[in-house]
Amino acid sequence: MIEKFLIGTYTINDSEGIFEVDLDTDRKVLENAHLVAKIDSPTYLAESKKHIVYAVDRNMEEPDLRGGVATFDFNQTPAELLQEEIETGTSDAYVAIDEERQLVFTANYHMGYVSVYAIQDDGRLRLADRVQSLGDVGPRPQQADGAHPHYANLTPDGRLIVCDLGTDRVHVYDISDEGKLTAVSELKTTPGFGPRNISFVNETNLGYLVGELASQVSVVRYNPQDGSLTILNTYSTIPSDWTAHNGAAAIKISHDQRFVYITNRGHDSIAVFAIVGDGELSLVERTSSEGEFPRDFNFSADESLLIVANQNSDNMALFERDQATGRLTLCQKDFAVPEGTCVMRRL
Repeated sequence: MIEKFLIGTYTINDSEGIFEVDLDTDRKVLENAHLVAKIDSPTYLAESKKHIVYAVDRNMEEPDLRGGVATFDFNQTPAELLQEEIETGTSDAYVAIDEERQLVFTANYHMGYVSVYAIQDDGRLRLADRVQSLGDVGPRPQQADGAHPHYANLTPDGRLIVCDLGTDRVHVYDISDEGKLTAVSELKTTPGFGPRNISFVNETNLGYLVGELASQVSVVRYNPQDGSLTILNTYSTIPSDWTAHNGAAAIKISHDQRFVYITNRGHDSIAVFAIVGDGELSLVERTSSEGEFPRDFNFSADESLLIVANQNSDNMALFERDQATGRLTLCQKDFAVPEGTCVMRRL
């Protein structure tokens, strides 16, 4: 069976936009990488059920740097660019879709704000709300210049949760049907943790929060009653003797809710943890990503395979995943895709 993936990229060197890649799940190989949409630095992507893809967008042709979201209709080949919702400033770092309320969320790392867009009938976007992330900055050099929200997506019960790397805070908001945000709660992590990303097990309301700057993952309990978050345990994503630079990045939980996977950029590995109890993790292994700076990864539909994109070495690697143990076995490496930053399986 052939499964298709879209790969978001930087366009600093050789890339020109969004690539599509085929995964042959029977032969366990990646193949047929090709450019499907020209756009400047589409570093993160999200696809709606209507096959509209919302991509981080940057426009370098204007006199001033401009950034925002591009809207592509992938119901046709080649994909049709419907809209570029951009404005003066840097581009966003993350984009996500709320299908129920027909909203799109973006987190702008450098500008320090989160935006909410209403999806129109034709798939185009209209700005509905924007909130500036607030809080004292953390102690690390990467935090010195202010708030840096890197993630904005839904909690298990449909609130918006925002990870702010700059202020060591995680914010939770109520969302109206029109896309207006109201602050509900705020979690302050340890100084220098650098919250980047979070993934939930909906049935238990446990979240797994990645601290990019600390190279750690914290298990947090989410309380739907008041929207609060409580840290239960924290684990290192890198070996204790690793002293070179590392930044923890992407995180995903297997559908059977038994394993957590996290990429390490610097150590250039995928850390695998088993969920062993209420709020507890156990390290299974750290395996090489077979490239430099693994920014993102994703599973095949049945989660028997895992694909990782290595941004700095312009390659992807494919692993077979043991669904009983969580361990990864290399199937293919050095599959060329330039500057890969996002791995999105097509719906």
